[in-house]
Amino acid sequence: MQYVWVFLVGGALCAIAQILIDKCKLTPARILVIYVTAGVVLTVLGLYEPLVDFAACGATVPLTGFGYTLAKGALKGVSEQGFFGIFSGGVAGSAAGIAAAVFFGYLIALIAKPKEKK
Repeated sequence: MQYVWVFLVGGALCAIAQILIDKCKLTPARILVIYVTAGVVLTVLGLYEPLVDFAACGATVPLTGFGYTLAKGALKGVSEQGFFGIFSGGVAGSAAGIAAAVFFGYLIALIAKPKEKK
């Protein structure tokens, strides 16, 4: 049953973004910023953690999950380093995911034969 909830929550977050792209004059870049910021705000307010506990990667994989990771890292950084933890905590908290994305993106770029879009 957990897989169903993961699929439904992740799918709902993605469907909302698609509706915003289709029905609003917002660009995908602005929606990306809205989602990451929403993840941060909901985490700071304590509302995103229960969703992560309920839907696991259905809540952490979409862009709101990146905001959640940044906010959790910043909160941890503040508790360990004080005020300056705001700046280093988010980066430290999300460093592994960012490093993996860069590494695998580079690996695929070496393997794939990209073509120009026409």
